[in-house]
Amino acid sequence: MEWSRIAVFASGQGSNFTALVQAQQEGKLGGGSIELLVSDKPEAPVAQRAEAAGIPALLLRPKDFAGRELYEAAIVAELQRRNIGLIVLAGYMRLISSVLLEPYARRIINIHPSLLPAFAGKDAIGQALEYGVKLTGVTVHFVDGGMDTGPVIAQRSVEVKPGDTAESLAERIHQVEYGLYPEVVAALAAGRVELNGRITTIGE
Repeated sequence: MEWSRIAVFASGQGSNFTALVQAQQEGKLGGGSIELLVSDKPEAPVAQRAEAAGIPALLLRPKDFAGRELYEAAIVAELQRRNIGLIVLAGYMRLISSVLLEPYARRIINIHPSLLPAFAGKDAIGQALEYGVKLTGVTVHFVDGGMDTGPVIAQRSVEVKPGDTAESLAERIHQVEYGLYPEVVAALAAGRVELNGRITTIGE
């Protein structure tokens, strides 16, 4: 599998997908090429964004399959047919099973709006505000069988300002995501990320 051949998984608006596409168009994906969008919501705006960018899309409704394993098996078959080497989750709102995890072990990454391991799971921004932290941020990590528990690849902090709402903090976090995620994908596509146990190193 070629690390440079990328599939992006998304379920919603696709803002991180768009940031990745823009980085590719600007030659900033380390030689990486987005070969496929995978979405579990065919009606989601991200599907329209992929079409506008000329990127093929695999749009499958999980309810059309007898179970999650069969749904993911159909995805794996298409990924392998296209020789996909890196899976980038960008707002993909489904837990992934071993059907997908095993053939793509340490080849699936996700972005999360907190400095993991703090505020894992849902509503990380709301959790940070409720806890009263002064710093939160963005984490890009490898995906394993847990909830946001895979090895951290990169993190970037975001200050929580007095009077922040979930919306105002989310806007600043998203802007950081749009810069950090393409940087990490570029490093992976170029073979510059080493993983030793849980410790990652990004080379020059």
